[in-house]
Amino acid sequence: MFYRTDTKQVTVGNIKIGGGAPVSVQSMLNCPPDDINANISQAKRLQVAGCEIIRLAIPNKDSVALIERLKNEVSVPLVADIHFDYRLAIESVAAGIDKIRINPGNIGSEDRIKAVVAACKSKNIPIRIGVNSGSLEKHILAKYGSPCAEALVESGLYHIALLEKFDFDNIVLSLKASDVQTMYKAYELAAQKTRYPLHLGVTEAGTERMGIIKSAAGIGGLLLRGIGDTIRISLTDDPEKEVRAAIDLLRAIGLRKDGIRIVSCPTCGRTKINLIELAKRAEERLKAINKPITVAIMGCAVNGPGEAKAADIGIAGGDGFGLIIKKGRILRRVDEDRLLDELIREIEQMDFQEGVE
Repeated sequence: MFYRTDTKQVTVGNIKIGGGAPVSVQSMLNCPPDDINANISQAKRLQVAGCEIIRLAIPNKDSVALIERLKNEVSVPLVADIHFDYRLAIESVAAGIDKIRINPGNIGSEDRIKAVVAACKSKNIPIRIGVNSGSLEKHILAKYGSPCAEALVESGLYHIALLEKFDFDNIVLSLKASDVQTMYKAYELAAQKTRYPLHLGVTEAGTERMGIIKSAAGIGGLLLRGIGDTIRISLTDDPEKEVRAAIDLLRAIGLRKDGIRIVSCPTCGRTKINLIELAKRAEERLKAINKPITVAIMGCAVNGPGEAKAADIGIAGGDGFGLIIKKGRILRRVDEDRLLDELIREIEQMDFQEGVE
């Protein structure tokens, strides 16, 4: 796997983005900004779920008050999402925000951008340039005729140059589109043209099922090529699901080693135990166990014993029973109705380092 470690490193609160730092997970609050208690509650849940950077919409002056309240309740760095009114960015910096996200295409004149830059420089606050396919500048759309990848990159590079004009380089760039191929190509091009860290995402990806699929294809594909420094999986759903999906994606492609990795077979006509139900229940119960181990849940004698032996611990199903296999050694035969409980008991007894090779 190729790692793009030569990107500039940006600091957001206590989180490093780029420059070889681990890929961080972001999400966004979706409660009304004036409901302080709801936002605090949701932010706390996101923090527990593993979210490392939380963004919040700042649509008006009154909503700036939310920043200080959240800073007092969670330790996760906060990003103010600003559109149209540059003064909200300046006020957010004064309120203690850790990062500003602006879409320069709708923030206004150069003087307004300069004022935002000055405020951020005074507190060493980074700016994410957030380019979206749905809000490109008119002259760029006229040039390309559509929000294609090249148009997204040109917009991003233009706004980078504008910030650099004001001697500012504390920058993160995102180039989001709802079309996976467009976003993928845009980030590919951007990785060739800039060393600023890249925030990956498929915007307006959809509801949970298709949103996760589209994000896994676009974000996962780019990360496997070493492109991308921080990610958000955008879902029309509870933000906690965004965080869990993002963490699972990073684990799936090998960028995170924490948590249990489950290997389970798709079943076939040789399967004699109810492996589908067993695997689902195992996945649910293992969520609460944070050990860096691989658990195999296999259904028959063809691949089951071999896969289970290759895992740290697992089961290989028989006819109404299963074998519990730990580190390649068969521990015992267990009836199907007790199999999951016995497997969980063995996992809970494993030393934290047992599963680390």
